[in-house]
Amino acid sequence: MAGASLLTLFDDIAAILDDVALMSKVAAKKTAGVLGDDLALNAQQVSGVRAERELPVVWAVGVGSLKNKAILVPAALAVSAALPSAITPLLMLGGLYLCYEGFEKIAHRLLHGAPAAHTVAPAADGDLDIVALERDKIKGAIRTDFILSAEIIVIALGTVATAPFGQQVAVLAGVAVLMTVGVYGLVAGIVKLDDAGLYLSRRAGSSPARRLLRGFGAVLLAAAPLLMKALSVVGTLAMFMVGGGILTHGLTGAHGAIEGATAAAAGMAAAGLGAALRAALPSLLNALAGVAAGALALLAAGAARKLWYLLKRKT
Repeated sequence: MAGASLLTLFDDIAAILDDVALMSKVAAKKTAGVLGDDLALNAQQVSGVRAERELPVVWAVGVGSLKNKAILVPAALAVSAALPSAITPLLMLGGLYLCYEGFEKIAHRLLHGAPAAHTVAPAADGDLDIVALERDKIKGAIRTDFILSAEIIVIALGTVATAPFGQQVAVLAGVAVLMTVGVYGLVAGIVKLDDAGLYLSRRAGSSPARRLLRGFGAVLLAAAPLLMKALSVVGTLAMFMVGGGILTHGLTGAHGAIEGATAAAAGMAAAGLGAALRAALPSLLNALAGVAAGALALLAAGAARKLWYLLKRKT
């Protein structure tokens, strides 16, 4: 009897693990789009420090991301259980913040020109204050990661909302760890791309294999700065796409209007363009909504700061 009970227990555990694995796969698939945005944003955020400090900065941001998710997973479970109607408004606030940050970057570039290449004030010994630069980079990246991690966790939670609590915990924890390792592993590879190119381009030898390695290294060296510039643009665009997407999904009728406009445009387009429009137009419209929301948020923040300054002067 004891043996049969033990086998039954093992069978139940295996069934639960199968369910968790299946739900984790579905959750990972649904959050894959946010994962791409997370990668672009964080690769942009942690770039620009000294070569020997790039990996420590990526590690620090990765640890901060795990801490974010350690807060978000139990918080999402608690809010989902106690007050599920609050998840959408909280997520929309995070989306509005992303739009605000993205538009602030654009406004700063337009008003003040391109920023200097991560220049900071020299310290007393004449060296650059690298510690301050790294601290700012890490704080900014972790702050942005918090918003994107919140969206990942909420999307994953939506796929397991009807599952038992234990399975919800297992799926959310698994997705959180896998997403963090995946994103920051790729970020580490991207920021070290130029170092890899330099190493390969200096390989000695006259054999065809060594010449091929040197040529590949030269290609990596040439591509690395272009990739980082592209990631800077993609990272800002991702802020608007993710933030705008959160807002349009949360606003009554906005998501339906975007779907209707997409269907109408795809119906009027030529046969070959219909599928492309269906894929690209919703993201474009979400990004435009994000730009508009970011502009309004920046104006509101500026007005609030001026009002606060005037009130302080009067008192």
